[in-house]
Amino acid sequence: MISVNEALKIVKENAFIPSISEFSLLESLGLILAENIIADRDFPPFNRVAMDGIALRKSEAKAFEVETIQYAGEKQKNLQNPQNCIEVMTGAVLPLGCDTVIRYEDVEIQENEGVKYAKITIPFSEITSGQNVHPKGSNRKAGDILLKKGLKISPPEIAVMASVGKDKVLVENPPRIAVISTGDELVEVTQNPAPYQIRMSNSYMLAGALAQVGIKANLFHLTDDKELLFSKLQEILLNHDILLLSGGVSAGKKDFIPEILTNLGVKKLFHKVAQKPGKPFWFGKSAEGKTVFALPGNPVSTFLCFCKYFLTQKEEQVILDKDVFFKPNITYFVPVKTYFQNGKMMATPFEGSGSADFANLTDCDGFVELLADNQVFRAGEVFGFVRFRD
Repeated sequence: MISVNEALKIVKENAFIPSISEFSLLESLGLILAENIIADRDFPPFNRVAMDGIALRKSEAKAFEVETIQYAGEKQKNLQNPQNCIEVMTGAVLPLGCDTVIRYEDVEIQENEGVKYAKITIPFSEITSGQNVHPKGSNRKAGDILLKKGLKISPPEIAVMASVGKDKVLVENPPRIAVISTGDELVEVTQNPAPYQIRMSNSYMLAGALAQVGIKANLFHLTDDKELLFSKLQEILLNHDILLLSGGVSAGKKDFIPEILTNLGVKKLFHKVAQKPGKPFWFGKSAEGKTVFALPGNPVSTFLCFCKYFLTQKEEQVILDKDVFFKPNITYFVPVKTYFQNGKMMATPFEGSGSADFANLTDCDGFVELLADNQVFRAGEVFGFVRFRD
């Protein structure tokens, strides 16, 4: 039996390595970027007018005769007389010879004998040189990395890639994932279970958790028959990159999964982790690079192991709001409800009725991780947090 930290280290070292493909811009939405996106020119690429109004050279402007209009999408115009001004529209290039834009709200445009004049309605001392101008390259410079590979592509990333002319982009191919429930006691959700049966829920829970992060899984259910398990798992391994199994990994007479996976050429990297819930967790990898997470069958154990070892999570911490006592010298994951108090994230433990009490999770936001080598965990102390709900 290994520690939680050792198990996590092994899982990370043996993570599935996806292949790379080129997708069209819109097809890449929701996938993982596999290349850096570089600015092909400055952002913005010119001194950009940020407000509709008039442009002038602040140090010399006096008469404010309007020479012309600079529209967005037009070639840059030139201020002929530095004492005059040019009407400008948002998004236009700032006319040559101008350095400041005064918005229409602070200007009155008048016309006399075919000549337009701008009258500024605020004190000239309130006008700042360079105001309402978005300087060239002030956001990013040509050659800057705009997006780093490894990002999940969402609409803002689509916009950035479009702005640099990327109609095709390299992305990681989504892994083919199989979620497999095992056990003779399980029936489909549409069936009426006998008194000795239950409806399957773990596979739907895992598939839902995967869908929440944009991954589609194929669902299977296998009964506790050795020959059937061997043939079906052999087929599933052939057609998938990652297997998530639930059940059949403990010490029961029909817990055949570890033996069958070994016979199928999946190398065991560990079996059993010093934690509660989820102690029987089995993890392995095939010579072809297929990874297998064989999770305990109790629902809370299944979900905790999935959240802790499968999902990539940012490190978070919470403060217990009441004492927890736990005697065994293993890591204890307790479901908690979180809330904020004085700017700090607090956690109320819900110890429930054990690892089969999955209804308890509906009141919680994640698991607080209480490390081994301690028996008393005091209110006010800070601990790691494994989140499963935003």
